[in-house]
Amino acid sequence: MSKKPSLYQPKGSGFGLILFLALSHTVSLVNSVELTFELPDNARECFYEEILKNQSATLEFQVVSGGRYDVDLTLESPTGEVIYRQKQTQFDSYNFVAAATGIYTACFSNEFSTFSHKIVYMDFQVGDEQPLPGLEEHATVLTQLESSAQEIHKGLNAILDYQTHHRLREAQGRKRAEDLNERVLWWSLTETAAILLIAIGQVLVLRNFFSEKKPSQMNYPLMK
Repeated sequence: MSKKPSLYQPKGSGFGLILFLALSHTVSLVNSVELTFELPDNARECFYEEILKNQSATLEFQVVSGGRYDVDLTLESPTGEVIYRQKQTQFDSYNFVAAATGIYTACFSNEFSTFSHKIVYMDFQVGDEQPLPGLEEHATVLTQLESSAQEIHKGLNAILDYQTHHRLREAQGRKRAEDLNERVLWWSLTETAAILLIAIGQVLVLRNFFSEKKPSQMNYPLMK
């Protein structure tokens, strides 16, 4: 059963260009915010998540494209204390247990870059994986069918994670290939223009060598 993501609010001008590379979804009853957004140069985007005390949470991110594929990240508690910080990192995952109930803030910063914007993937999961319906309080040993259903459930969750990471790697590889193709195109056009200019210059020089000059254009030495 899916639930809507809890409170998250971007702070910055680039959120209007958010791209949902991986659809925001929730596995079982785990509250999860999963999205891919564009982070302009000299910009900072913040997301807010309400977490209860002693509740576990996982924050995972990866820079899909842009610049050197790095970004700054800070995670703050409701009191403003920085509990996690990364500088110019391409990807990372952080697990923590909330020390107090309140709104936790995750801010991505690209303020160190003056010309390149980034596309960042973020997955903010809050809460533990809930058991399948009917297996919450099982007084007896699980039957073979129930055990199989639980294993299938875990396998499907793992497949979802693998598919997400595969899409991220595919998008990152495609972006790099497009950038390389663009560079090769411009380099080829520059070489073609240079070759044409050199060829035209050589023709003009050779033509000047073999052109017959008029007597009025010839400089004769002065006779003493």
